[in-house]
Amino acid sequence: MTEAKQAARAAELRDLLNRYGYEYYVLDAPTVPDAEYDRLFRELEALEQDYPELRTPDSPTSRVGGTPLPEFDSVTHQTPMLSLANAFEEAEVEAFDRRIREATGREVVEYDVGPKFDGLAISLTYENGVFVLGATRGDGASGENVTANLRTVRALPLKLVGDQIPRLLEVRGEVVMLRKDFDRLNQEQDAKGEKRFANPRNAAAGSLRQLDSKITASRHLSFFAYGIAACEGMTPPDSQSGIMNWLATLGMPICPEKDRVQGVEGLLGYFKRIGGRRAQLPYDIDGVVYKVDALALQETLGFVSRAPRWAVAHKFPAEEALTTVEGIDIQVGRTGALTPVARLAPVFVGGVTVTNATLHNEDEVRRKDVRIGDTVIVRRAGDVIPEVAGVVLERRPMQEVPGEDLFSTRQAPCYQPFEMPKTCPVCGSHAVKEEGEAVSRCSGGLFCPAQRKQALLHFASRRAVEIEGLGDKLVDQLVDLGIVHTPADLYKLGLVKLAELERMAEKSASKLIAAIEASKHTTLQRFIFALGIRNVGESTARDLAKHFGKLDGLIEAAQLADDAAALAALQAVPDVGPIVAGSIRDFFSEPHNVEVVAQLRAAGVNWTESEPGAAVLSGPLLGKTLVLTGTLPTLGRDAAKAMIEAAGGKVSGSVSKKTDFVVAGAEAGSKLAKAEELGIAILDEQGLLDMLATGPGANAS
Repeated sequence: MTEAKQAARAAELRDLLNRYGYEYYVLDAPTVPDAEYDRLFRELEALEQDYPELRTPDSPTSRVGGTPLPEFDSVTHQTPMLSLANAFEEAEVEAFDRRIREATGREVVEYDVGPKFDGLAISLTYENGVFVLGATRGDGASGENVTANLRTVRALPLKLVGDQIPRLLEVRGEVVMLRKDFDRLNQEQDAKGEKRFANPRNAAAGSLRQLDSKITASRHLSFFAYGIAACEGMTPPDSQSGIMNWLATLGMPICPEKDRVQGVEGLLGYFKRIGGRRAQLPYDIDGVVYKVDALALQETLGFVSRAPRWAVAHKFPAEEALTTVEGIDIQVGRTGALTPVARLAPVFVGGVTVTNATLHNEDEVRRKDVRIGDTVIVRRAGDVIPEVAGVVLERRPMQEVPGEDLFSTRQAPCYQPFEMPKTCPVCGSHAVKEEGEAVSRCSGGLFCPAQRKQALLHFASRRAVEIEGLGDKLVDQLVDLGIVHTPADLYKLGLVKLAELERMAEKSASKLIAAIEASKHTTLQRFIFALGIRNVGESTARDLAKHFGKLDGLIEAAQLADDAAALAALQAVPDVGPIVAGSIRDFFSEPHNVEVVAQLRAAGVNWTESEPGAAVLSGPLLGKTLVLTGTLPTLGRDAAKAMIEAAGGKVSGSVSKKTDFVVAGAEAGSKLAKAEELGIAILDEQGLLDMLATGPGANAS
């Protein structure tokens, strides 16, 4: 067979196998026997083995799983993967529809509706029809690169079909595990004597995040698209339902239960229909999703906070069960939050055995009056975090106690109401509760063992003192082995001790020692930020450094004997209000924190100090507002920001009419487009450097 014929045959086999796979896994309507599919698959596999240059990213053979991945890279979502607002009652759905009608001036609104899958949200990017990138939702702004694992999901097309394919298409959807595949997986786990999975959602999420994609390939995951985030090279349909139908023509799996309805009657009717069929569906759902169908109306409605105004998730009632409270413990979080947690008699709720449930905060415990010994309703809130929903008061254990006179008795609860501790149960530091907040927090941020890892990571972060190479895994080892207790202990680390740690050769240890030594030379602003004082971000740290000039001046103000005088002294700093001032006073009033600061200074951490009130009163960019976007050739974002601020300028995160200049680097996005639209002067890196040297007017386009 000639080289040209080999390439043509490989292309023919890929097209056939992708089509047969789509018919089998998506349409559930196979047109050829399994044996025929297997024969063609083996032929393509043999061709690619003999001629590796014929293998392409959309080849069906890439679904079998590749070599294990050492780690998952982070992927920044160009369009954030937002959450949805939730509705639990019909009245909330009615209010949602009413807001939409009032905002759009429509008497009746059409909605695209579909099940809310209990799976894992992902983003898929296709370039010229070929799948090139897949990422998890993560925190909404960035997720994990799971491209290799997603290639093994047979329902997901590696190559789009059709005559008109966009140059770039980003599809949003959900990876799920069908119930039949979940049952099969647990049978396999039983046969191997391994732990069973609790529910399909956990099984799907765990399978997609395997480091070895061969394991993912063996788990039989499924996928359903629910929208798009980007489309370039052609104009997509102008409605949500139209987009879904269009995606189906491209070979994307679309949920067959989707529908289009009118008005609130249509919404509630669909909710009841799907709810009635929930147990018979092949996949788990925890509600339904309503979206305004017309994209033009979606754009008009816009977003609020981190959710669109034009969509809502109508949740099914969470699963609940009864159990008893055996104790109430205080859990100290990584950021110092003190959370009361109920220790429960084990109970099976929503597919898992629950032994602990959050009580959220002191106010919630008192509102619900949860006491040890109570029979309580346990709910898996959002089907994820177990919570105590309420107390069954008629089952509360009671005891006889003396009555109003010597000859009478009365019934009283066996246990007293819950009281939040005044000190941290882990380190003994004062527990503080800011005005207007429900959560109490430990004030020993630099000292508390529960906050140790978070404090160290924050202290060493890029915008703090910056210790390159000190990441999560290394901090875990240093803390778990008892080597480091506070940030000051970092400066006592030796080469021998570091080299003994897992995955730390002598060369890596030497680099870390050098990075720690380099971090000793910092700025007062960075040091204040590195301390991790609650509510004190970079901007506030900069203001505090400028106002006090010296760290001792800040500490003295925070430690004034008179509370009112201390708060007044701190609030004299621009943009520092009573809440921030209270956080600063709480931090420096804790002896443990002050001791750690003293140890850091004794270890050689230093900075240049100035007279109180010193500020930038001149400079080539004085009074100018600049916005940074894209990647500059040589300057990092932090370095560019520091240079601008040192020259009297201000760096903003968004472009507006008040922006004077936009500094644009490679892959600049919407900020650059907006600047061009508003006619704002645009600089490249060299233009910024020239302006810093000569003042405004240099090289602005």
